[in-house]
Amino acid sequence: MATVVELTFYPIKGCAGTSVARALLTPAGLAHDRAFMVVDREGVFRTQRRDPLLASIRPEIDAAGDRMTLYRPGIDPVTFDVDTDGPRREVDLFGNPFRGIDQGDLVAEWLSEALGADRRLVRVPPEHDRVTDGAIPGTAGYADSSPLHVVSRASLDLLNKRLVERGEVPLPMTRFRPNLVVEGWTDPHTEDRIRRITVGGAELGYAKLAIRCAVTMVDQRTGAKTGPEPLRTFADYRRAAPGGVAFGGKFAVLRPGELAVGDELIVTEWGASEL
Repeated sequence: MATVVELTFYPIKGCAGTSVARALLTPAGLAHDRAFMVVDREGVFRTQRRDPLLASIRPEIDAAGDRMTLYRPGIDPVTFDVDTDGPRREVDLFGNPFRGIDQGDLVAEWLSEALGADRRLVRVPPEHDRVTDGAIPGTAGYADSSPLHVVSRASLDLLNKRLVERGEVPLPMTRFRPNLVVEGWTDPHTEDRIRRITVGGAELGYAKLAIRCAVTMVDQRTGAKTGPEPLRTFADYRRAAPGGVAFGGKFAVLRPGELAVGDELIVTEWGASEL
């Protein structure tokens, strides 16, 4: 039996996640997931690809999404009321135009100090209507693509076995920033072959493989760049036809609902792996 063993949402794109025992799954993913994004003065999004220190920033947001506190070692935390009604500004996500609500100078000054560059924080506006790509499209806040990222422990176990065989240190699951971690599938990369699945009160549909980037080489505790692992090892056995290397699956939300650690995953439709 496959079950959910970790549930994590990431309030600010690129920053640390919050692991919970129970969460609401909305059409755009776990509640508050990637609802905020750090941008530069031109409104262009920032991620750990260029600002790896984002990983060291830990956001805490209340259940209603009304108040947030940001923590980073060595800096006093900042707490602010979330603005959901303010003026919209243009933001750029992978060259695509969207809108965001700027969260004000107080948090902008804090982020700029923490990251050593001029940065601001924006929130997805209530009217945000982004459509994501994939075999089954969905919607998302400021996530890279599909709203839900699923990885199995069996997949990580295989990667770590290969890393150890070449004299490297095993990596924690946090390096891959999944929303759902699944235990119980004996075959690695079972998530590649799922097309529809029910879990808790929700239903998910497969969108595409998760193509991995340089973020996987960032230590999620410190924000320090490492490398070349795991991308070097992935290149040995996880090359994807569209280009790059794949680890984990991206899913659209077909039916929102409550999710909890311990929920069983029931696959209702299988397909062939794209690798």
